[in-house]
Amino acid sequence: MKLKFYVAMVVCAAFSLQALAAGPEPIVIKFSHVVAPETAKGQAAAMFKKLAEQLTKGRVRVEVYPNSTLYKDSDEMAALQKGDVQMLAPSLAKFSGLGVKEFEVFDLPFIFPTKTALYRVTDGPIGKDLLKKLEPQGIVGLAYWDNGFKNMSANKALLAPADFKGLKLRIQGSEVIAAQMRALGATPKVMNLADTYAALKSGAVDGTENPSTNMLSQKMNQVQTHLTVSKHGYLGYAVIVNKKFWDGLPADIRASLTSALAESTDFEKSYAQLDNDRALQAIEKTGKTEVYVLSTDEQAQWRRAMQPVQQQMAGRIGQGLVDAINKTTAVQ
Repeated sequence: MKLKFYVAMVVCAAFSLQALAAGPEPIVIKFSHVVAPETAKGQAAAMFKKLAEQLTKGRVRVEVYPNSTLYKDSDEMAALQKGDVQMLAPSLAKFSGLGVKEFEVFDLPFIFPTKTALYRVTDGPIGKDLLKKLEPQGIVGLAYWDNGFKNMSANKALLAPADFKGLKLRIQGSEVIAAQMRALGATPKVMNLADTYAALKSGAVDGTENPSTNMLSQKMNQVQTHLTVSKHGYLGYAVIVNKKFWDGLPADIRASLTSALAESTDFEKSYAQLDNDRALQAIEKTGKTEVYVLSTDEQAQWRRAMQPVQQQMAGRIGQGLVDAINKTTAVQ
């Protein structure tokens, strides 16, 4: 009996020494997103993983789940709030579902004339104040990531507002985007990004709006014969974390993760435009999708058709916020 007890003690001691040698278990961050790994968001998430693990010297392990492999975009926010996933980079339109309707200002058509004007908003006081509005929902906003300006696609040419009449167009969940489509005479259909290709292929919807990189990476160009480079709207993301998780991290870990994210964010922004330019070229090269660039006069027609959306949605978003963004973006 004594021998068995002695052997058991030796075994326990060996396991204890092994555990001490191995160190504590790393903190796991599950980072879920809904786009392909080769996109700007996908590449930046991979960079964040690498930098976070390096800067924390292995005390953090980041698990990246791209292409809706962990959660679809309709499910991921609830998963973050419950703590089932720690980090997301959802499109800005998703926050209206939490009651933070101010983020729908990013969906207003033609509100950002250039990327420079956009960054004055996201990198300035307006952008910071918007992220703070997420905290009562148990979410900390850490950074804005970029995708790009959106184009319209369908199985017919979309050159003038009248061309949209009667079409069913896939959108992400945003009252502003829905109002935009109705202003053009189309019927908006809210749908997960992961389900869009099948819906376009089957004819359940006739078209959609997306930056070129989303269209290519999700293979929408294979089932859309026409693409109009309209740059009518913007698609961006916010990198967010579960607040309880973030606040519970050691201060030095938070500092390292913040540094990793800052570098990943700079990379993401520079990569996004390049990625969209390459994607548009690739779509044209296939020859399956006819690409049309709106002239200045044609884009002005689109602006006039969609201008009422800003007035319609100002009460929902906040007239003061809309005015502040228009003032900020007007600076030359």
